Amino acid sequence: MKILFFPFLFLSFFSLAQIESVKVDTVFEKPVLTEVRSELRTDWAPFYHGVASGDPLSDRVIIWTRVTPTNNDGSPINVEWRISKDTTMFEIVNSGNYTATSERDYTVKVDVDNLEPSTCYYYDFKVGDNYSIRGRAITSDIGDNEHVRFGVVSCSNYQYGYFNAYKAIADRNDLNAVIHLGDYIYEYEVGGYSANLEDRKHEPEHETVTLEDYRLRYSHYRLDHDLQAVHQQYPFICVWDDHESADDSYIDGADNHDEATQGSWHARKNNSKQAYFEWMPIRETPGDSSIYRIFEYGDLINLYMLDTRLEGRVAQVGVTSSDLNDPNRTILGFEQLDWFKSNLQNSSKKWNIVGQQVMMAPLRAFGLPVNSDQWDGYPVERENIFNHIMDNNIENIVVLTGDIHTSWAIDLPLNGYNSSTGANSAGVEYVTTSVTSPGLPIGIGASLVQSFNSHVKYVNLNMRGYMVLDVTKARTQAEWYHIDNINTTSFNESFATAYFVNDGERFNRQASQISVAQNQCIPAPEKPFDSDFLATEDQKNEMVVFGVYPNPFDHEFTIHLGSKTNADLVVRIFDLSGKLIFEQQNLQTTGNSEYIKIYASNLQSGAYYVVVDSGVEQVRTKIIKL
Repeated sequence: MKILFFPFLFLSFFSLAQIESVKVDTVFEKPVLTEVRSELRTDWAPFYHGVASGDPLSDRVIIWTRVTPTNNDGSPINVEWRISKDTTMFEIVNSGNYTATSERDYTVKVDVDNLEPSTCYYYDFKVGDNYSIRGRAITSDIGDNEHVRFGVVSCSNYQYGYFNAYKAIADRNDLNAVIHLGDYIYEYEVGGYSANLEDRKHEPEHETVTLEDYRLRYSHYRLDHDLQAVHQQYPFICVWDDHESADDSYIDGADNHDEATQGSWHARKNNSKQAYFEWMPIRETPGDSSIYRIFEYGDLINLYMLDTRLEGRVAQVGVTSSDLNDPNRTILGFEQLDWFKSNLQNSSKKWNIVGQQVMMAPLRAFGLPVNSDQWDGYPVERENIFNHIMDNNIENIVVLTGDIHTSWAIDLPLNGYNSSTGANSAGVEYVTTSVTSPGLPIGIGASLVQSFNSHVKYVNLNMRGYMVLDVTKARTQAEWYHIDNINTTSFNESFATAYFVNDGERFNRQASQISVAQNQCIPAPEKPFDSDFLATEDQKNEMVVFGVYPNPFDHEFTIHLGSKTNADLVVRIFDLSGKLIFEQQNLQTTGNSEYIKIYASNLQSGAYYVVVDSGVEQVRTKIIKL
C-alpha cells in the first residue's frame, strides 16, 4: 500500500538516545503525522462532529451529536439538550439530559417525543458553557396531506472526491427529509477503491474491521463540512448497504472479508452495526439490530425501508449458476419478506414507496443477468413480490434504489410487459446516482442499454449527484441533479431529467417540467447559540483530541487531533503512577484536523495516559495496552 504525505509532515525516526533526561522502558517506532484533512471549527467545541436528526415521525424525532472529551479518561459526560420551534431557542418545547459514555464512543442520541406533526424544530446540545450548533428537524405529517419532497442519495466514498452533492442539498430549502440508501461510509484502506486525491484519504489507513476501526472511519467522515451541513438542515432516513460493513456482504459473509486474516465475519458485522447505531441518527430497538421499518406521511405515503444486505440475504451465486432459481434463495429473509408483503397488502396510503439498496428490476445483456448481487440474483423472491402486488391490486408502487453509482428510471416488468404502453408493469423504480463513487468511465449510450432492456426509460452511467422525489396525490416525480465536478469543492449542479408515474398507473412518463415547492422553514443557523458571548477568542480551545483509536490497542494507536493554529507539539506517555515512559517533541501541526500514529508494540499491557502539549494547553487521554 503506497501512501503519500506532504513533505513537511515526514518525521524522522527516533531512538532512545534522543529522549534526554528520561529513562525509557519501551522501544517505540516512528510516529507519523499524516496530511491535513479539514479546518478545525474551534467554536464548535466540544461538538466538533456537528449535529444530526433522523427517523422523523409525526410526534417525535431522533436528535444526535458527539461530544469530544476534554480529558478522555473514560469518565461519563452530562449533556443537556433542548428543542424549540424557533431558531433563537426561545420557544422551548422539550428538553432534558443525556449521559455520554465511552461505551458508545461519546455519541449522544435522544428520541424526542411530544412534538407536533408537520412542524420545523430546532435543537442543540450543551456541555458546561459550550453549545453545539443548532440543527433543524422536520416532523412527518398526519391526516390529509398534499405534498412531500425527499432528497435521495447513496454511495459517498470519501476517497473518491468531495461531497459537493451533500452541500447542494443542504443549500436547498424545499425538502422534508433526506433518504440515504446506503454506502454512507466505505471500508477500504487508503488507496483502496480511491481516486487518489491528495487530501481525501481514509482514516484509519487500513481496512475497517474492529469496532474502533469503524468508529474512527465515521469520526473521519463526520468532520467533513458538507456532510455536517446536510445533517444540520435535514432529518435523515437511512439504511445501510454493503460498504458500511464490507463489499458484497450478506448475512453470513462478504466478498471483501477473509476469515483467515480478518477474523470472524459475525464479529466484524456486529462491530460495523454497533458503530452505525452509535454514529447515525437512526431509532434503535434494544436487543434488535434490524433496520427495516415504515414511515408514514399523512394519508399520502407509506415509506418502507428495507434491508437487502444483512438481515437475511444468502450468498450470491453466479449468473449462470443452477442455484439461481432455487426458491429458498432469499435477499430479504423470510421474516422481513412476510412483514413487507403484509404491510403492502394492508396499506391505506396513496403511495407505497420502497427505499432499498440494489436494483430490483431485471437488467440483462445478451439474455443473461448483468449482476447477481442485485435482485437478479434472487429472481424467485422478486417474482413472489411482483405477483403479490398484482394479485392483491396494490397500486402506486415506487422503488428507490442506490448502490450502482448511476441514474435510472425503470418500469418493473412482468411477463408480457409492453414498453410502448407500460402494460404488465408492477410499478416503477428510480435509481439515484452516487455522491462520489465512480460510475462507468466510458460513454455507453442509453440506446445500447435499452436495446437489451426495453423497460429502462432513462439511464446515465457516469455523472455524480443526487435525486429529488416529489410526491403529490396526482403523481410521484423523480428528478436527477448532477454535479459538474467532485475532484474539487464545486457546487455547480445541473438538472438532468425528470420522470413520473401517475396515480393509478404503473409505468414511467417523462416530465416536461421541474417540480416546484415552497421553502420548508428557516434554515438552522451556522453558529452555536450565542457563540459570540460565550467566550473571547483567547478563551476558546486551541487544541482538541477527538479520540484515540483503537483503544484498547495492541501494537499501534492513532491520536485524532485538531488544532486551531500552527504549533510544535510534545507527546508524552505516562503510566498511572505518573512515571514518564515516552516523550516525542517537534510534532508540527498546521491548524487543522490531523493524525499522529504511535507504534508501541513493546509497551507492557496496562493503562497509560497520553498527554499532548501545545505549550499553551495540554490534553490528556487514557489508553489501554492489551
